[in-house]
Amino acid sequence: MKEPIVIKQDITHTLESNYMPYAMSVIVSRALPEIDGFKPSHRKLLYTMYKMNLIKGARTKSANIVGQTMKLNPHGDQTIYETMVRLTKGYSALNTPFVDSKGNFGKVYSRDMAYAAPRYTEAKLSDICVEIFNDIEENAVELVDNYDGTLKEPVLLPTRFPNILVNPNQGIAVGMASNICPFNLNEVCDATIAYLKSDKIDVLEHIIAPDFPTGGMLIYDEKEMRQMADTGRGSFKVRGKYTYMKKDNCIEVTEIPYTTTVEAIIDKIEELVKAGKIREISDVRDETDLSGLKLAIDLKRGTDPDLLMQKLYKTTPLEDSFSCNFNILINGMPRVMGIKEIIHEWSLFRQESIVRKYRFLIEKMEKRYHLLLGLKEILLDIDAAIDIVRHTEKEKDVVPRLMAHFGISEMQADYVAEIKLRHLNRQYILETLKEVEELEKEIERLKDLIEDPKKVKKVIIDELKQIQKKYPMERNTDVLKHTEVVHIKHEEMIEDYNVKLFFTQHQYIKKITLVSLRSSGEQKLKDDDKIIQEIEANNRQELLIFTNQCNVYKIKLHEVEDCKASQYGVYLPNLLKMDEDEQIIAICPTTDYSGYMAFAFETGKISKVPLTAYETKTNRKKLIKAFYGKSACVGIEFVTDEDILELIRADEKIAYIPASLLEENKNAMQMVCKR
Repeated sequence: MKEPIVIKQDITHTLESNYMPYAMSVIVSRALPEIDGFKPSHRKLLYTMYKMNLIKGARTKSANIVGQTMKLNPHGDQTIYETMVRLTKGYSALNTPFVDSKGNFGKVYSRDMAYAAPRYTEAKLSDICVEIFNDIEENAVELVDNYDGTLKEPVLLPTRFPNILVNPNQGIAVGMASNICPFNLNEVCDATIAYLKSDKIDVLEHIIAPDFPTGGMLIYDEKEMRQMADTGRGSFKVRGKYTYMKKDNCIEVTEIPYTTTVEAIIDKIEELVKAGKIREISDVRDETDLSGLKLAIDLKRGTDPDLLMQKLYKTTPLEDSFSCNFNILINGMPRVMGIKEIIHEWSLFRQESIVRKYRFLIEKMEKRYHLLLGLKEILLDIDAAIDIVRHTEKEKDVVPRLMAHFGISEMQADYVAEIKLRHLNRQYILETLKEVEELEKEIERLKDLIEDPKKVKKVIIDELKQIQKKYPMERNTDVLKHTEVVHIKHEEMIEDYNVKLFFTQHQYIKKITLVSLRSSGEQKLKDDDKIIQEIEANNRQELLIFTNQCNVYKIKLHEVEDCKASQYGVYLPNLLKMDEDEQIIAICPTTDYSGYMAFAFETGKISKVPLTAYETKTNRKKLIKAFYGKSACVGIEFVTDEDILELIRADEKIAYIPASLLEENKNAMQMVCKR
């Protein structure tokens, strides 16, 4: 058997030659958006639709668009269609959708609402795409070869507004990611106009806060917003909007955070209801229809809808965080930038596009101007030109003879030779001479404009003002100052009701509501088991559990499942993950840690420890060495200063001692003795 061939490779060289090209390709050509606000997949799709004349023409089947896009984007048709879905008006994921869609394209706020196949849907470019492609035929951006060199495609799209800030964009590359929240078109235009006039502006004076297409309410903290605006990193919270329908005793949620879905919210609510953490809800259902999103929550009688919604905000995706990471490709290099820096980079890009456009127009006008100058020379002596043409024997000699006689270029002579005879009238001559003068002025104006950055900025400002007027956009997301947010305490989220606790010798605990207790029969217990403690308590209390190993376990009573008298209850050692040989001696519910625990030991000594000795700032579940352990504890009882202790000796003699006479022992590990 031949030995396997082993080739040793330097891992550094292998990573550089194999992995780095892949990583750079993902970063530059796939995952991160560029300053025009598009990723390559978006750009290729929209440009294909533009070349299909879908900016003015009628809608066509989505399958047709997907097929044509594969000429620029050599990926699977399903991937291209998914990209298209996100850009559509029907999907509702963008503030300014770029695809005017017809048919079922799903919804961004629904996980289960699947979009239809491309053969069933139709699309064209939306009206705002005029502002995306209007300058592309005038060399405003560079065109490069596609993957096989058969077609040209733009490196960037010459967007007339900062699309990078207007629409949300998310991407995960290799070693980096991008997550850009959307802002209102009108506010972004205002901020850009103000920046072009003076770069000393405060963008937050113009841009109130992010604005999501799904609406909702943004909890506004100026410090958080300032950090996001300045650094491009930060987070904020968005919550859903609701209306209480008093007639039906129902809450209707009509707007939810952009980062979640209706199904995720319903799943979480159902989970909380099943776990008994929320008892005020009788039913929850998705009533979304053609009129829009609607999540209906039916309430039980007597429920406070506002308090319930505060609970749901805290425990479900009805309130969610959005983490910003404004990581954008600038000249092929990823950069994390604040809002003002993004506006600056977009302004430079747009200025360059305008200069390229006007240089293209100037070149076109100069060519026309050159031809008209030749025509002007001819028109000064039309009879001579006609005589030359008429008396030239061969057609190929017409142009050289015109050049020689009038001193014009070959291009000018060729243009003159092609003029129709009917155009040689007085009106045509006057209009031609007038056009020459107009071209002179326009060329001079454009040259002056591209050499003056202030005038270029003025062009951008005028375009932005026209866009604001043409596409007015009201805010979708309301702003709620964080100081106005109602913060409910943790206790308020726990249902408030009285219970009775039954602790048995076999270490079971039953938490039974008083309503259930009144209607129940005999307590069900295991064989040879018996109840050793009956305590009245409240669902909001904390339960202290004392064991024979001098440990105290702490649990919240609401974490213990309610049960009925006909059930065995909860086996505490499993719930607390106790050691096998550890036994519970006593339990004690408390609200404010007032009162004392009295410990009686085998030696005949008694210790009175305040409950505050077991109060902790953190949510600790287990306290070790919680009471004196050098003598076996034979009894534990909760007492107050008004109580009297009954002490029974081994010889059955009884003594009564007021609890107030016992010296308070703040150190639980020490022991005070009273005889």
